[in-house]
Amino acid sequence: MRIFFAAKRIDEKYFIAINESGTHRFVGIANEHQYVSTQFFDSHDGDPSWEIRIVSNRGCWDKRVVLDFSLQNLMRYDHWTHSPGMLVKRRHAASLNALRTFEAAARHLSFSAAAQELFVTPAAVSHQVKHLEAYLGTALFQRNHRKVVLTQEGQALADTVGDLLGQLDVALDRAMPGISADLRVTTMESLAAKWLAPRLHRFHRVRPDVRVHVITSDEHVDFAKEGFDVGIRYGAGGYKAVSCEALMDAQAFPVCAPSLLSNDSPPLARPEDLRHYTLLHDESARGRPGVPSWGHWLKIAGAHGVDALRGPVFASIYLAQEAAIAGHGVAMGIAPLVEEDLRQGRLVRPLEPIAENAYRFWLIRQAGRKGDATVDAFCAWLHEEAGASRR
Repeated sequence: MRIFFAAKRIDEKYFIAINESGTHRFVGIANEHQYVSTQFFDSHDGDPSWEIRIVSNRGCWDKRVVLDFSLQNLMRYDHWTHSPGMLVKRRHAASLNALRTFEAAARHLSFSAAAQELFVTPAAVSHQVKHLEAYLGTALFQRNHRKVVLTQEGQALADTVGDLLGQLDVALDRAMPGISADLRVTTMESLAAKWLAPRLHRFHRVRPDVRVHVITSDEHVDFAKEGFDVGIRYGAGGYKAVSCEALMDAQAFPVCAPSLLSNDSPPLARPEDLRHYTLLHDESARGRPGVPSWGHWLKIAGAHGVDALRGPVFASIYLAQEAAIAGHGVAMGIAPLVEEDLRQGRLVRPLEPIAENAYRFWLIRQAGRKGDATVDAFCAWLHEEAGASRR
């Protein structure tokens, strides 16, 4: 059976089709939101009983048909050559608005929270999700009392659509003419404040067309979903779903404010002298093998009689080093993070032994993303600065 004509758009449950003999029939389909442009179709295997389901044989020009689930087996048909063409797509593109709404609802697992983010009502979120579910022919959420849970199909879609929408937003931003190139960089607060920020003016001097956005976080981020171009992380490496390369080593040694070594203070010439001073700790060294703690450094230095656990503990390296600058004690400094403070005289190194660190600073980019001249230029500049730090 050949269908010689089909309505240009399918927005309703049925639409008109005329077969080769001129008869008009109703044909069913699993999804009412398919799109089929005006064209000819031919049954791929020639057996209409397997591929077309008759729904009605009512009067003539008001006949409407919808192609069945076997649409993938129907071929475009050339009326002039009577030869089959390429396969017809099963469905038109899903609504971008519905996909964005679903992504927000899936991320928050809440229609209300998604509505707040998108500046719409929860009812509008529910409507868009239902529209997408009707389009796909499957439920994406289990709607329970006061909460929603992703179905297996919903989770599979959420895992992909967030990345794709993030990439789309980045591509659109970069395609906009007349606007400086935006570069989104994620890194830890201490590195941003102590290493990156004091140097960033040098990159702006050579690339004034690039606007760098620095976002600080100690958590690992989803580069594609959150639109980041470059990341600098302190850790052991081996990060998943990203491309990473070593940027800087992170040797550790004691640092303190010059004022702490005033004439009326106890001497701090040997590791054992630390018993007279407050030791400042940070959480980054706790429970991480190979990351220098005070206990680790004191052992390397051969110090005895010093309580390695004495003193306050700070949530970050940055806070511990700021406490040291304020003169509140001696901190375990990480080389790149104290370099500028040492140069400016805000900190000094009272003791020489250096502890090697199993952690280092890593330069991270989206996996498989190459050929971006702006990102390449920024990463090359970071390597130059890191090399200068080592000299």
